[in-house]
Amino acid sequence: MFTKTDAELKQMGADITTREIQQQPSLWKETFKIYKEKKTEIDNFLAKIIEKFDKVKVIFTGAGTSAYVGNTVMPYLRKHGDRTKYDFEAIDTTKIVSTPENYLEADTPTILVSFARSGNSPESVATVELAKQLVTNLYQIAITCAPEGHLAQDLKDDTNGLVLLMPAKSLDQGFAMTGSFSCMSLATLLVFDTRSDAEKEAIVSEIAEMGQSVIDREDEIQKLVNIDFDRITYIGSGALGGLAEEARLKILELTAGKVAALFDTSMGLRHGPKSFLDKKTIVFDFVSNNTYTRKYDLDILDEIKADQIVPLVMGVGQLKKDQDFEGKFFAFSGKEVPDAYLALPDIMFGQTIALLTSIKVGNTPDTPSPTGTVNRVVKGVTIHKFIK
Repeated sequence: MFTKTDAELKQMGADITTREIQQQPSLWKETFKIYKEKKTEIDNFLAKIIEKFDKVKVIFTGAGTSAYVGNTVMPYLRKHGDRTKYDFEAIDTTKIVSTPENYLEADTPTILVSFARSGNSPESVATVELAKQLVTNLYQIAITCAPEGHLAQDLKDDTNGLVLLMPAKSLDQGFAMTGSFSCMSLATLLVFDTRSDAEKEAIVSEIAEMGQSVIDREDEIQKLVNIDFDRITYIGSGALGGLAEEARLKILELTAGKVAALFDTSMGLRHGPKSFLDKKTIVFDFVSNNTYTRKYDLDILDEIKADQIVPLVMGVGQLKKDQDFEGKFFAFSGKEVPDAYLALPDIMFGQTIALLTSIKVGNTPDTPSPTGTVNRVVKGVTIHKFIK
């Protein structure tokens, strides 16, 4: 797909999605550049809040893929963000809108970090309005790809708000979010990770090379997709457990549900969901670089392999000499990077699996929902007035 001409891809209904997956490594470098340009503004914004309150709650929020940004970065930041200043949580807008008093606390100073490709999803807009209504000391950061979207425009002149616009090309025009997810994830890590900017830049360079390797190794991934399967399972731990949910969504979206998909944590799979695995299920485990956590990821790979039920069980990640999985492994070379950053090339692998599978089942990746019941920006949501 990545070597085809635009004309060939267009005929397949896949030109937009293919190019949007393909361009991500360059977008990550651009995201780092944006972060550096905005760093003084970001630092001043956060310093103003901490100077006033000492410690605040940070809620990462969004719907669908945008929610999975929070689920991916939050576990990492609970260790590597500044916990003396911030309490990090990841809560879907869909949960906040339907049960706001479960999550929004009047007397808790809060930074609401909204993730959005378009910034126009009804739940995203409603979550902001509910937060304004319920939280006494509310601050907002909109990490979004659309300068004209509601979230960005709403904070334009708000001294308690900050807008971080992602690279222009991350505003995915395809149905499925790809570059928007990875750029928003990276931007959040850059803002809240306590590592030095030099370390962050080195990591971005490493993951960009890993992402490019996914493009270069499409033939290897195609061989995996050629296996006879109609189910797929993604698992992982910590940040990569959160990522598994996004990988699962990509296969559902791009195949319009023609391929059934499951996600879980490496430890959680045994507790019932493992029943999903059969002779037409392929399994991918996003393997952690944390030495302790990695043991659990590899344990479940070994167990599934020993069961001899599924036609493919594969680890995805970086190999370590003392902990190699004896089965199949899609390995990224280069210096070891933290899991939340490894999630970006990992998801490019998952996006490519979804793209190739979409073609395999006769779908058109750019417009995968034949009935139109699922839309690029969600429709049909009734937002009810909340009364305290």
